[in-house]
Amino acid sequence: MNGAVGLARRASLTMFFAVAVVLALRLSAPANAAGNHTDSLAARVIVLANSDDPDSLRIARHYAAARGVPAANLIALKLPHGETITWREFVAVLWQPLIEQLVRERWIDAIPMALTDPVGRKKYAVHGHRIAALVVCRGVPLKIAHDPALSAPALPFTNRAEFRTNASAVDAELSLLPAPNYNINAFVPNPLFQNDRPGDVVRHIVQVGRLDGPSAADALELVDRAIAAERSGLLGRAYVDLSDRDPVGNEWLEAVARQLHDLGFEPAVDRDPGTTPSTARFDAPVLYFGWYSGNLDGPFALPGFQFPPGAIALHIHSYSAGTLRSTTSGWTGPFVARGVTATVGNVHEPYLQFTHRPNLLLRALARGATLGEAAYYSLNALSWQAVLVGDPLYRPFAVSLEAQMAKRAQLPPLLAGYAVLRRMRELDEAGRADEATALAIRSQREIPNLAVGFAVATRLHEAGNVEAAGNALGFVALLKSFSTDEWALAAEAARLLAACKRATRAVEVWRTLLALERVPRELRLSWLREAEAAAKSARDIAQAGRWAREIAELTAPLEKK
Repeated sequence: MNGAVGLARRASLTMFFAVAVVLALRLSAPANAAGNHTDSLAARVIVLANSDDPDSLRIARHYAAARGVPAANLIALKLPHGETITWREFVAVLWQPLIEQLVRERWIDAIPMALTDPVGRKKYAVHGHRIAALVVCRGVPLKIAHDPALSAPALPFTNRAEFRTNASAVDAELSLLPAPNYNINAFVPNPLFQNDRPGDVVRHIVQVGRLDGPSAADALELVDRAIAAERSGLLGRAYVDLSDRDPVGNEWLEAVARQLHDLGFEPAVDRDPGTTPSTARFDAPVLYFGWYSGNLDGPFALPGFQFPPGAIALHIHSYSAGTLRSTTSGWTGPFVARGVTATVGNVHEPYLQFTHRPNLLLRALARGATLGEAAYYSLNALSWQAVLVGDPLYRPFAVSLEAQMAKRAQLPPLLAGYAVLRRMRELDEAGRADEATALAIRSQREIPNLAVGFAVATRLHEAGNVEAAGNALGFVALLKSFSTDEWALAAEAARLLAACKRATRAVEVWRTLLALERVPRELRLSWLREAEAAAKSARDIAQAGRWAREIAELTAPLEKK
């Protein structure tokens, strides 16, 4: 995001905000009452699919059934199959048919006019709409290519060369269905941005979320994971990858770290250069915010890596959603393929200031907003490059920690311990550390959990009770497998066991890890070196010798042909 960094440092946003205020005032002109406010959100959701794509229709119907959206709210249009569409195609096969149907069925309160704008869109006098959200399904094109023939000034923005384009995200244009006939060049300031009291403004912006990903199965899972997480609440750890790329973005991520701390997640914050390494602890990443690399790497690239249900992950990255059909290119599609429930991305270069702001997104979600509401609260530009991937009705914080603890036995067993960790953090903050430790020990008796066991052992070891720490962690040696996200935590457990003079048990943990298939060479090599040392400490000379020979094989130079 070189352009993003440059713009963040030099662009003056004074004019931007002035124009945004003017637009917000224009859009919030008195509107007719739109719909019955007692209706559920689901009753006011429109689901858009490609009628020429069976998978698109299947996703739309699945979402409608899962969320209780009336079948009549499903709109299917015959659309091109590619991710990129031209402006002429977009207007002819998507925009115009869609707005005509929405007006005809009184989703948008508007009077059609005989005139058309320079793009070919019919003009309307719009008074408001009653759409809670527009859900766009895989099969609907993702982005619109720049059309030089449609270039026109959009002052003051096109005074800058960066904004002399009409390339954009399809969803970002559909957000403005109730405010048609805007200039498609550059962007339109979003009046919902950081707007705590939007009032009638919401009747002139449609919140759009996309169910999309590398496969139809991935898109379907976005729905199921959101609903599952709303039942159990968020369960997992929080991570912030703050690699000092740019002062503006760093400020956002530092704010995220503070917010996560206040929410009781005790975030793991990585301030080293580059993205999080594959060797870092990365178990149950239910909340992740960070800077980008060009493509998938780090823990995310490990074989079998999966996010826990409900996970929200965001990278500050220009072309993160240039395609959603790849499991390795960019970040948005790969995140979805690996089980994320909600994420955002950009189809073209947005420039840093015009991406979703992670601190604002988290702020809105934490106070109970839907994913759609939070996404539009955190984004200051429409008719631009951003897309929201996930169910816009998703409320990740629908279940409180108190409710999770009260029904801990009903939570997913492998994740229930993460609610205990949050509760321990609350007790620690209140100066009740002994109660926190007692809770963890009691929890381990009821539902053993690797993360909780490691937390208990760490607390006991730091308190100088080495024997008790070793006992608390001894069960790890009995585990016969670890999920990919647990690899680094299991390795930390092995190290702590060795520090507690339980080298034999540490060796057992290393054996389990090294028996895993498809472990990347560099990661395996780092494990082998530590495992060999543990085996020597345990006086298991035979095992130490076997691991030493494997190290030699992995480090031997390739024979010259």
